[in-house]
Amino acid sequence: MPGKKVLIITYYWPPCGGGGVQRWLKFSKYLRLFDWEPVIYTPENPNYPVKDESLCKDIPNGITVLKHPIWEPYGLYRLFTGRKKSQGLTAAFTSEKKENKLIENISNWVRSNFFIPDARVRWVNTSVKYLSGYLKENNVDIVVTTGPPHSLHLIGLKLKKRLKIKWLADFRDPWTNIDYYKELKLSKWADKKHHRLEKKVLQNAHKIVVVGNNMKAEFMEYGGSNIEVITNGFDMDDVKGMDQIRQDKKFSLAHLGVLMKHRNPVLLWKVINTLVKEYSGFSQDLEIKLIGNIDFEIIESLKNFGLDKYLIKEGYLPHDKIILIQRQSQVLLLLINQTGNAKGMLTGKFFEYLAAKRPILAIGPLDGDVAEILKETNSGIISGFNDDKGLRKNIIQYYELYKKGELNVSSKNLDKFTREELTYKLSNVLNNITG
Repeated sequence: MPGKKVLIITYYWPPCGGGGVQRWLKFSKYLRLFDWEPVIYTPENPNYPVKDESLCKDIPNGITVLKHPIWEPYGLYRLFTGRKKSQGLTAAFTSEKKENKLIENISNWVRSNFFIPDARVRWVNTSVKYLSGYLKENNVDIVVTTGPPHSLHLIGLKLKKRLKIKWLADFRDPWTNIDYYKELKLSKWADKKHHRLEKKVLQNAHKIVVVGNNMKAEFMEYGGSNIEVITNGFDMDDVKGMDQIRQDKKFSLAHLGVLMKHRNPVLLWKVINTLVKEYSGFSQDLEIKLIGNIDFEIIESLKNFGLDKYLIKEGYLPHDKIILIQRQSQVLLLLINQTGNAKGMLTGKFFEYLAAKRPILAIGPLDGDVAEILKETNSGIISGFNDDKGLRKNIIQYYELYKKGELNVSSKNLDKFTREELTYKLSNVLNNITG
């Protein structure tokens, strides 16, 4: 049995699906290799947007999973918006059908001003009470909180003050600089409270862990210190036996994951539309694959550009099937939001794209973290948000290689992004905090 224990407070845990669960599930899978025993604390009755039983295979045998009831306002939200209980909740500000804007705006205002920092805030005090009792009776060396939801960091903040325990706060996404923050209908008072709570977490945690260099720089400007970068990554176990997977016969451009309306790549649809009309053979070969929760406005945008005839759309698929589709696709689309935090956006999906070893076609800042890693790993090409000529050139480059049967990448420097290597890095951080 490993010598040290880490209590991991996470909202997302299998059978939850989607990107939010991957990071600490994979850390937990490998922590025992580095003399750390994970203990998980998670809600007993959460409102997961999707479920994925295939992820349960990564839960370590015999791990302690503590569960405690949570109250969330989604029952009231469903009642107010007319959603059925069977309807899953979607990612922030994403809807697969046209919504009543007035009702959605009222719901947004209520959520933004009465549930700060997020809809899970009512879990904070009950969790502090429950975990205080557990920690007094069980030896734990350090507590980890991971957000979003960032309300979980408030649990760590209160436990540290009450019990003087070591505490690491992990940010998978920013807080007040997250891409949809400006879409929240915040009063000045609510906005100030968000910033005040964020600063408290940054200044009180023994260590802050973030997923990229730009996020680290942002938090340091905001008064954070003692910040470590540990990126997301990919699990070698997930891609075993997939080296011989055959690629699609069509020139498939695949995006896997949530596509919110503010991530709608209008420039991409415009460029593809012109290539369909002007570039010989392109229209016969084209296939656009969108896998996951896709906002209604994106499908409408495809229709407006006459591209819906090339679309293959699937809802959420189990993670193992996602990995397979990544390997089968000719080109993997990485679409970064044109928002204030664009330079620092590093999703877990990006690193699984790297592991798939298929060419990545990215749209985003040329001086951001994604651009740097693409160059470092030789895994793809990136175009600026408004560079239609560059994007057209990049698509044609990949298409011509596809026609020759030579569309491949020679990736390099991927080892440091494996989940096992990243967990080793995490274990060193934990060791340094606990002494």
